[in-house]
Amino acid sequence: MRVLETVAGPADLKKLTGQQLTDLAAEIRDVLVETVSRTGGHLGPNLGMVEITLAMHRVFDSPRDRFVFDTGHQTYVHKLVTGRAPKFDTLRQQGGLSGYPSQAESEHDIVENSHASTSLSYADGLAKAYRLRKEDRHVVALIGDGGLTGGMAWEALNNIAAAQDLKLVIIVNDNGRSYSPTVGGLATHLTSLRTNPRYEKILDLIKKNLGRTPYVGPPMYEVLHGVKKGLKDMLAPQGMFEDLGLKYVGPVDGHDRQALEDALRNAKAFGGPVIVHAVTQKGFGYAAAEQDEEDNFHQIRPANKPRGWTDVFSDELVRIGHRRPDVVAITAAMLHPTGLAQFAEAFPDRTFDVGIAEQHAVTSAAGLAMGGMHPVVGLYATFLNRAFDQLLLDVALHKCGVTFVLDRAGVTGDDGASHNGMWDMSILQVVPGLRLAAPRDGKRVEELLNEAIDVDDAPTVLRYAKGEVFPDIEAIDRVGGSDILKRSGTDVLLVGIGSMAATAMDVARRLEAQGFGVTVVDPRWVKPVDPKLVELATKFKLVVTIEDNGRAGGCGSMIAQALRDAGVSTPVRDFGIPQQFLEHAKRPAVLQEIGLTGQELARDITELIAGRQGADVTEPAGNA
Repeated sequence: MRVLETVAGPADLKKLTGQQLTDLAAEIRDVLVETVSRTGGHLGPNLGMVEITLAMHRVFDSPRDRFVFDTGHQTYVHKLVTGRAPKFDTLRQQGGLSGYPSQAESEHDIVENSHASTSLSYADGLAKAYRLRKEDRHVVALIGDGGLTGGMAWEALNNIAAAQDLKLVIIVNDNGRSYSPTVGGLATHLTSLRTNPRYEKILDLIKKNLGRTPYVGPPMYEVLHGVKKGLKDMLAPQGMFEDLGLKYVGPVDGHDRQALEDALRNAKAFGGPVIVHAVTQKGFGYAAAEQDEEDNFHQIRPANKPRGWTDVFSDELVRIGHRRPDVVAITAAMLHPTGLAQFAEAFPDRTFDVGIAEQHAVTSAAGLAMGGMHPVVGLYATFLNRAFDQLLLDVALHKCGVTFVLDRAGVTGDDGASHNGMWDMSILQVVPGLRLAAPRDGKRVEELLNEAIDVDDAPTVLRYAKGEVFPDIEAIDRVGGSDILKRSGTDVLLVGIGSMAATAMDVARRLEAQGFGVTVVDPRWVKPVDPKLVELATKFKLVVTIEDNGRAGGCGSMIAQALRDAGVSTPVRDFGIPQQFLEHAKRPAVLQEIGLTGQELARDITELIAGRQGADVTEPAGNA
């Protein structure tokens, strides 16, 4: 029997011998490689988390002690040792385990949000709540060195440092290879010493006694304290944390389970906020991941990846870069995922990776625009939410020519609720002057990107889906700025927005088979609403909009408002994503679940028309 099969929960880990724990770590890595290679997901980060996770569960008592992970994609090992190993082969599959923490799955999960740099704020609030309720519980926050590039993490640290009685342990998982682990007896001794409560009491006693000696005492204390800090700073890169007033332990070899347990026990016994700095290697224990130069198998990449939306954008931006020396690129720790790596290779001096700091990225882009450049900011659609204030008041208010390229817009699927890019077209509608483009295919990505970058007096946004790019759909006509994709009558005007234009074409074919006259239009630019589109709507009995964005405040709502403002009485029916957090599943499965497929939409529209005309659903209605 494998050791993993004997672990039904964290309590079982505390019964294992050192050799059994070593065997367990190897078994876990085998399971991770086998499962994630099949299901997809975040392999490299979890290979590096094995010993840290085992040490956390052996030193602390989950779920009484709460674990907060930043980000949640580092929790595969945590899932395996908290009773979910038998279901681990369902990872990221519809109806199976989530790729992130999930309260519905386990009492050992509390924070589901996968956005980075948030764990310390959650942990600060939890620890304060337990203190106020007089509950003897620890909070353990795990944050990567990448997560510490986000400003929110430092806002939290500033507040945590001011609350010296919080039972809060912060583990910094440093897999960026910034430091080498400090090893040896002296370093271990100093780690134990500075987390011993008696150490602080002795320092306070010395300070009080020396303080009674005029002139000589205070300077002498500062000298002694400075020598102590200087000695420690030579042994460990801790200055910035201790300057904040936080106790620091480490660096610790993040793959030495016993050293981690010793460090965590010392931190736990201290009774106040402590940072434990663990140096790990992403992909540890799997040679292929360790040697992967791009990102140590951060995510499993298909061997024969089809050409995607991101690839089209990436190639076109390089072409623009050669033509436009004023174009620069900004990313928030997403150089490869957002397609900016190729631009960075061609124009390294014109590419800026600001770390996980979307707010800074956006306002820095405003500054670049004010300085005469045209920034292209590459983000996942869901991550733009984090910088809305900066987009509104730092970019749009100043009429800065900044282009935002939102990857993975709409339903992304496998990564679940926090990664679906279903909010951007709603929140962007309220930004004055902003122009929003939604390309339907690869050719339109190229066209609209060039049009967006030509705008120098307002923010522009280009958003597209995840995965393989759709086949090009050529227009048969153009009305204003909108492309006419199909025309067979004036019963229904189908407005297919972005990647849903292909779905709109499928719906049109099904409606035509029922005898309805349908015209399909792609607005290309969905904000502002084209007046010519409003004028076109007057010729139809019904306008139907289809978008992969939340219905509330989305493009359909804006088109309906534009028709009302113009006094157009044509009814509008908008189809989009319901305002709910969607469960993880493949994109087609999610679209099926929420009714955004050609078959589902055609049936709904047929019933709607039949209801308005008082005809039986099975009887086709004649063209107008």
